[in-house]
Amino acid sequence: MEMKDLYREIVNEHNLYPSHKKDLADPTIVLQGVNPSCGDDINLQLLVENDTIADAAFNGSGCAISQASADMMIDLIIGKKTDDALRLAEQFMGMIKGTATRDEIEELEEAAALEDISHMPARVKCANLAWRTMKEEIEKLQKGE
Repeated sequence: MEMKDLYREIVNEHNLYPSHKKDLADPTIVLQGVNPSCGDDINLQLLVENDTIADAAFNGSGCAISQASADMMIDLIIGKKTDDALRLAEQFMGMIKGTATRDEIEELEEAAALEDISHMPARVKCANLAWRTMKEEIEKLQKGE
């Protein structure tokens, strides 16, 4: 199996069978993320305890890339300190921009399957939606909002 085929399979799996597409019973913060250029819309819910993301979930609609990216992101951030989640968001956005190092990309685990999105400008906002929304949520929490 070619690497591009493997990446496509990972994205399809997260889109068709997302592990985290649900509602949390008592999230710490909820934020709506919208990509008006294509209609992607997610409701990202984080449960933060002792500065650690104890659980996360999302709902919404959108293209396969936005939905898969949200699910892969949540896989990666559950159990992480909020500062680590922010760092991972920066690494993901760097990967999409083509500025991340190979080590930074490897740390993104399955989310690295979206690396080729950097060559599809119309899809960059789709891939970044959940990450941008999560970053905004954590920054609000850290500011006490």
